[in-house]
Amino acid sequence: MVETPPLLRVRDLVTSFRTDRGPLRAVDHVSFDVPRASTVALVGESGCGKSVTALSILRLVATPPGRIESGTIELEGRDLLQLPEREMRAVRGNHVSMIFQEPMTSLNPVYTVGWQIMEAIRLHQKKSRRVARARTVDLLGLVGIPEPDTHVDAYPHQLSGGQRQRVMIAMALACEPKLLVADEPTTALDVTIQAQILELLRELQQRLSMSILLITHDLGVVAENAQHVVVMYAGQVVESAPVRDLFARPMHPYTHGLLDSVPRAKPSASRRLRTIEGMVPDLRDLAAGCRFAERCPLRIDKCVLDEPPLDEVAPGRLSRCWRPQDVQPEASP
Repeated sequence: MVETPPLLRVRDLVTSFRTDRGPLRAVDHVSFDVPRASTVALVGESGCGKSVTALSILRLVATPPGRIESGTIELEGRDLLQLPEREMRAVRGNHVSMIFQEPMTSLNPVYTVGWQIMEAIRLHQKKSRRVARARTVDLLGLVGIPEPDTHVDAYPHQLSGGQRQRVMIAMALACEPKLLVADEPTTALDVTIQAQILELLRELQQRLSMSILLITHDLGVVAENAQHVVVMYAGQVVESAPVRDLFARPMHPYTHGLLDSVPRAKPSASRRLRTIEGMVPDLRDLAAGCRFAERCPLRIDKCVLDEPPLDEVAPGRLSRCWRPQDVQPEASP
């Protein structure tokens, strides 16, 4: 059988920022694939480089102080990093869309939500105002906004947090993109609205056959929504695996620590909530060896001296660890 190439292929992506104390590599030789019509989760604690990776894919890293130093980002075989800015503007919102963390700061407060969705339709699809408005009303209904023909003329402050997030989804889907980058799409929402938004994304993915890059730190969201997981730590990919395999048998101590720190529905009386000891290293002043070594319970001398490569440790599984087979499995959350 001929293997179907992925929709998105990221290879050796390096994105850095200029700081008063020297350059900081927020994304350091990151590589992963997003297959067609599937969901890949990019996970890790705050500051690990997830959001910068997403912004790099759309070439939205502020320059200065940021800069994409090297690597390739191929969408259907076309390297986005080599496109002139005019062609890249045609890609954003049309072929690749992004849902940002906080809709209130992403929506313009002086324009109606309908106008902001219509703008994308008219810009990329060259539709008339009447056709764009009709399409916008349909989109608002599709994402579950009540009375969409009325709310199309509402301003962001007139909507609830959940409704604003649905507007952001409608805006992202206005041109039926091939790839949706969802950066913590439910962070600011309560649990009930979170579940509704994630269910909506699953339904829309099936309907539109689009791929989703889901950026989150919530492993429960990962378990329910993703087919593949890419774990980042201190700017690097430390593990990559199918979601079922990763939850059943993590093969990096950091992944094991993340799974072990998730609260259980029925915790045993003797088991307390565990944490990962220590602090994330300063990316401007990295020591030799593994970046997780100072926090790792499996640390040996080799870990401190030599940085491990990201190697295949099982079929379809990658780990950046000298002792992947010694990581003990943990029950999924």
